[in-house]
Amino acid sequence: MKKMLFVYNPKAGRGQIHGALSKIIDVFVKAGFEVTIHPSQEFRDAYQKVLDYADGAYDMVACSGGDGTLDEVVTAMMKRNEKSVIGFIPAGSTNDFANSLKLPTNILEAANTVVNGQIFPCDVGKFNEGYFVYVAAFGLFTDVSYQTTQEAKNLLGHLAYVLEGAKRVFNVPSYKVRLTYDDGIIEDEFILGMVTNSRSVGGFRQIIGKNVVFDDGVFEVTLVKTPKNAVELQETLMAVITRQIDSKHVLTFKSAHMEFESEGEVPWTLDGEDGGRHKNVVIQNLHRELKIMIPAEKDKA
Repeated sequence: MKKMLFVYNPKAGRGQIHGALSKIIDVFVKAGFEVTIHPSQEFRDAYQKVLDYADGAYDMVACSGGDGTLDEVVTAMMKRNEKSVIGFIPAGSTNDFANSLKLPTNILEAANTVVNGQIFPCDVGKFNEGYFVYVAAFGLFTDVSYQTTQEAKNLLGHLAYVLEGAKRVFNVPSYKVRLTYDDGIIEDEFILGMVTNSRSVGGFRQIIGKNVVFDDGVFEVTLVKTPKNAVELQETLMAVITRQIDSKHVLTFKSAHMEFESEGEVPWTLDGEDGGRHKNVVIQNLHRELKIMIPAEKDKA
């Protein structure tokens, strides 16, 4: 039999996976897998479990939880010499990347996609010595995901992010950044910067450009300039909310390689998790290096 490691976050999305766990395993076993199950115990536990297993131990690694769980599994996989295909059952509060790839929202349908879908070679981001799946960001609202408690996420769902983010509007940090990218150099002050490979971030769709392609070798870059007064702040927030990404306040472009330099340390977020504080950040698009299961073509019809 083929062997699978299944790692899941038991607290994600109101713990909804508990009621379906035996049925999920049944789907995997019926597809010919011998399954090893590991409920994550704490932050970075899923990462360590995937990083440490012996080469050849598993034919596939499946995971379930939110974007943070997927980030841990993918980051560990990218650091391994032997890389396995990843399957994902979204069970978080927002699930940006899963929604972008049109993974099923029904848990059992998603489990079926893990074993009966098709392999999609997707771009993945390298962030200094780390990795991210769909977003690396700094500035306004970017710490909302990991500052919001799991209990609030489970109780309120996406509304918890909105309420937490609303607290930040009147305390807007600004960062002076020099960015070197494929087509030149930009030097300015920004309240928000995002490097993305997703159709939505924080549950908000189409705020990071249109025609997103997940395996084109480039990321979408969005930079929101620091407003000079209250009127510009209002215009800037409206530009983001109404998706006027071509406005004078928001810069957008595509790039495969970027180097961010700042005078002080800037806090970054990777896939909604704390990415640390950095003065210098190098981001590189690793073209089609992430192998993830998506619905088969016949299932999309």
